[in-house]
Parts: sequence; C-alpha cells; structure tokens
Amino acid sequence: MKTLAWLAAGIGIGLVIYLIANSPGLESATGSDTLEGAARSAAGWGSRQRIAGAGADVLGHVKEGLGNLAGNPDLADEGAADRVAGNIKEGVGKFAQAAGQTLHDLNR
Repeated sequence: MKTLAWLAAGIGIGLVIYLIANSPGLESATGSDTLEGAARSAAGWGSRQRIAGAGADVLGHVKEGLGNLAGNPDLADEGAADRVAGNIKEGVGKFAQAAGQTLHDLNR
C-alpha cells in the first residue's frame, strides 16, 4: 500500500512541476513587446558585438605583434586566433544591426 501512496505523490509532484514549467509567461517578460522594441534590441546587441569584435581584433594584433617580436610562436598564434574571433564577432554584429534596421523599416 505504501508503494501506491509514493507513486501517487510522485505523479502529483511531477504534474505540478510540469504545469509550473509550461505556464505562459507575461508578455513583458520577453523583453520586447513590440516589433520596434525587438528592432532596437537587435540593433543594440549588434552594436555591442561589433565593439567586442573590434576590441578582440585589436588585442589579437597586439598579441600577434608581441609574439613575433619576442619569438614566441604560441603567442603569435593566439593573437591570430583572437583576430579571427574578433572578425567573426564583428560580422555577426553587422548582421544583427542590419536585421534590426530591417525590422525597423518593416515596422514603418
């Protein structure tokens, strides 16, 4: 009989967790209630990615130069990898800014 009680309790707890986890959230909790808000958010994120990418690119140039100057191929390779990562981030940022601008233009 104890097994049935534990089984029922487990099913009940599982059902409650499922209902809580799948309840719809407030629209304001998504961060963008409007298309214009989504456009602003995408453009802002894109700007931050472009800045981070440019910073990583500059840091990569510095590391690569110091590695070449000091004769440290590991540091030079790390700098080259940072430059590639920075260029990718910058490209993603440009894409996000373009997407935000497109959303803004479509909202007019």
